[in-house]
Amino acid sequence: MLFVSGTKRSGTSMWMQVFRAAGLPVLGEAFPRGFTGIQEANPDGFYETLLRHGIYYRTNPNPTTGEYFLPDHVEGYAVKVFIPGVIRSERAYITHLVANVREWREYEASILRLYAMEREAFARAGQPVPEDSSYFPPAYEWWMENFALVRDISLRRYPARLQTYDQVLADPERIVTDVLRWIGRGDVDAAVAAIKPGHRTQHRPESNSIPPALARVFDDLYAAVAAGGPVSASLLRQLNDTNRQLLPELGELQRKVLAAQARRPPGPTPARPAGLPALD
Repeated sequence: MLFVSGTKRSGTSMWMQVFRAAGLPVLGEAFPRGFTGIQEANPDGFYETLLRHGIYYRTNPNPTTGEYFLPDHVEGYAVKVFIPGVIRSERAYITHLVANVREWREYEASILRLYAMEREAFARAGQPVPEDSSYFPPAYEWWMENFALVRDISLRRYPARLQTYDQVLADPERIVTDVLRWIGRGDVDAAVAAIKPGHRTQHRPESNSIPPALARVFDDLYAAVAAGGPVSASLLRQLNDTNRQLLPELGELQRKVLAAQARRPPGPTPARPAGLPALD
């Protein structure tokens, strides 16, 4: 399968739209049930399924229908799988992976906008509104997921292409052409036309949500993705060192988020990440 991945708000829906326009079979509907109130975040559709959590024992077989599929049953299909789901997916199902990395300040602003839309939708419907503490701090979430993806690619060595959200919007013809050539199929012209830079809502906002030294490491990771090619050994050491230093804080943040979620009355689930990566 062709895995489309990244954090939320990094262009995963855009890539699903691209592959659908290119003529590839995709899994998922534009607006699955339960996406009421946040359609404005992706006016051309989300294309998500249960498999966004990963292809593993909790999603395959399908917990509702009991249907089980083998890798050759879904060969050639594009599916959106958020980064935590990629980490837990069985390697045999990943034939290609395409992932965007969005600049962390833009991601932070964009996901906070999504959460605000979600809370407004819950309030209009008279449903319980999630408290702020039930959302993982976006900058740290960005780090956890993107570090986990880089690490997973380096360990399991599945075919993967990473690029920045900026690069796709700045030069869609080059990026899409290269990706479809790598995959080996797809209508390039139709695929390029599916990219709509006008849907972008964030343009490098300022943020002081993390210490400056940490922001520099985040920026170095983003710059490495933008540069293309393998991550250097020195940067990998820096990333690993940073992650080890952050583990206690990240663990405490996870515990607080889980506690806040447990206090929330029954009702619709907020658009929080599809399960956080393991911290080890």
